[in-house]
Amino acid sequence: MNYRHAFHAGNFADLVKHAVLTAALARLTAEGGPLLVVDTHAGAGLYRIDGAEARSSGEAAAGIARLMADPAAPQVFQPLKAAVARLNPKGGFGLYPGSPRLIADRLRRGDRLVACELRPQEAALLRAALKDAPAAEVVAGDGYETAKARAQSQAKAGQRLLVLIDPPFERPDDYARAAETALRVLARVPAAMVLVWLPLKDLETFDGFLRRLEQGDAPGALVIEARLRPLDDPMKMNGCALVAINPPKGLDVEAAQAAQWVVSACGGPDGEARIWRLDS
Repeated sequence: MNYRHAFHAGNFADLVKHAVLTAALARLTAEGGPLLVVDTHAGAGLYRIDGAEARSSGEAAAGIARLMADPAAPQVFQPLKAAVARLNPKGGFGLYPGSPRLIADRLRRGDRLVACELRPQEAALLRAALKDAPAAEVVAGDGYETAKARAQSQAKAGQRLLVLIDPPFERPDDYARAAETALRVLARVPAAMVLVWLPLKDLETFDGFLRRLEQGDAPGALVIEARLRPLDDPMKMNGCALVAINPPKGLDVEAAQAAQWVVSACGGPDGEARIWRLDS
C-alpha cells in the first residue's frame, strides 16, 4: 500500500487521527512539565485539498467537507475544524493541516516538536509549513530511528514524551518497524504516550501488528477502529485504526465519539466503530 498524503489529505482517516491527536495533546498540555512530541512521518505539514491530486481521489470531499458542513459533529472535532477555518479565512477548503502543523499550534512555552520526513522535497515543504513555529525542529531523516534516539535523550532528561508513528505504508516492513519503534520507545521511556496510525485492509495484517505489540510490553493499549466496511478486501483501505499506548485519562471517550461519527458519516451500512483495550 502506498499512502501518499497529497492524494488523501482530509479524508476519513485524517479526521479520526487528527481528532484523537488534538484531544490527546489537549490533555497532555493541560498540566505537567515540558512535553516533547516526535512525529515520525510528518509529511509536508500543509496540503492543498483543492489541487489535482486531492480532486482526483475525492477523499477530502467525502471527509473534511462533510465534517465542516455538520454543525452537530462531536466537540472532539472542534480543534480540527477551527484549524481548517483559520487556514481558509475566505471559506472553502483550499488548505488542510497535517499532523505537525496541528501539533505545533498546540505547544506551550517549553514544549518541543521534532517533525521527521525522509523525502527531501517534502522535508523542504515541511520546513516552510513550520517556519513560524519556533518550537519545531524538522529532521530530514528516518523517523523511526529519530524517535528511538530522542526517547533515549528524553529518558536522561526525565521529560514527558509523545510519539506519533504514522508511516505511509510504502514498505513491506512498515508494520514491523512501527511496532518495534513503539516498543523501543517504551523501553526507554515507560510513561511515554505512543500513538500509531494504521490502515485497515484485512484482519490478519492488523492482528499481526497487534501481536507484535503483545509480544513486547504495551500494557492497556487503547485500540480505536473506524471500519467503513468489512475487512474482506485487502486491496482496499476498508477503514483505519489508532493504537494509543499510555493514553491520558478520558481519551477513550473522545476517541469513541470521533470514530463513531466518521463511521456514520463516511461508512457503509456494515460500518463499525470499535474501541477496546489490547489486554482485554
